[in-house]
Amino acid sequence: VTEASVAPAWDLPEHTFGAAYANFMGQRGFSPDDRPPVRYVDDAELAYVAARAREVHDFWHVLFGMNTSVLGETALKVMEFSHLGLPVAGLATLGGLARLDYERRRQLIDVYIPWGWRAGLRSAPLMCLKYEDHFEEDLMDLRARWRIMVAPPLPEGKENKVKCDL
Repeated sequence: VTEASVAPAWDLPEHTFGAAYANFMGQRGFSPDDRPPVRYVDDAELAYVAARAREVHDFWHVLFGMNTSVLGETALKVMEFSHLGLPVAGLATLGGLARLDYERRRQLIDVYIPWGWRAGLRSAPLMCLKYEDHFEEDLMDLRARWRIMVAPPLPEGKENKVKCDL
């Protein structure tokens, strides 16, 4: 995914997946071209899988309706762990859990871990989709087709509106 491949999404109708993705990236000042290269992986195929996992993570924020706060990122990592079984997602969940205050930690444990686990198990296989080919489709239709379970709304608060680097 590159800035050039995403550029047409800015002109799509609001209800489309592409417009939702472009807005998600734009509101946060993210660019697909800013992702750091995969390091410490010598195998070219594994490096591609790791890079693609980073790319699809941003699509999943849009599909699952999750923001980029510490709580939001950690909840999405729970879904990734359940869906893919990647140990790094489980470790990121533990790291996020440690960064949360007591109230947010309780919310993660009581609400978002159960949601993420169920959402990951329920959804269609999401890793190998070419999301860019679905930019013009209705976001709600894609969620239904891919059995996406949208996250419960995050509680209000400035700590749930900030960017997190997990």
